[in-house]
Amino acid sequence: MTTIAVLGGTGREGKGLALRWAKAGYRIFIGSRSPEKARASALEILDLLYGKAFVEGTTNLKAAQTADIVVLTVPYAAHRLTLESVREALQGKILVDVTVPLAPPKVTKVHMPPDGSAAQEAHTILGENVQVTSAFQNIAYEHLLHEEPIECDVLVTGTSKEARAETLKLVTAAGLTGWDAGPLENSVVTEGLTSVLININKHYGSTNAGIKIIGVVKDS
Repeated sequence: MTTIAVLGGTGREGKGLALRWAKAGYRIFIGSRSPEKARASALEILDLLYGKAFVEGTTNLKAAQTADIVVLTVPYAAHRLTLESVREALQGKILVDVTVPLAPPKVTKVHMPPDGSAAQEAHTILGENVQVTSAFQNIAYEHLLHEEPIECDVLVTGTSKEARAETLKLVTAAGLTGWDAGPLENSVVTEGLTSVLININKHYGSTNAGIKIIGVVKDS
């Protein structure tokens, strides 16, 4: 079974994704700057799954070295530093970047880095030997940590069709509906949508606004 490293997996989004993938049978390594926090998060997930999964907490570097696919779920403030610390371990692998370049306190206003998006910035930092995809930015963590069906769809962009296909498998394994949204440059739109959804939540008193693609018949 594929091994997934969730860097920043002690946060709510990372923990929710790790929980769903562990339940689907993937081997999960929770990565963190603090191995103690990583181990605590791993134990929390195992407890929710009654011990019927493989989840282990460790450092970001060890998790990245061990995994087949690496998922980055850190806040944007830690984005570059985390990527630089695991750059060599990611060579030849797929990185799924969940990061949104929010600029607190104005999180309802779209803010993009000079490279265009966080995912494009990741590709610049890591180099051409790492396939980078962007996904899961528009899914509220409240959904991920519960058993309820999730109506929100996931748009996947990436540096290659093959990398997007692998990421779409993870979307399905998490119990979500995913769509190939094209090249990594399109991550500007998907990342930017997060601020739009935060604004909608704030304006209408919600916490879990999302998106759904209509008018398309999905292949079985």
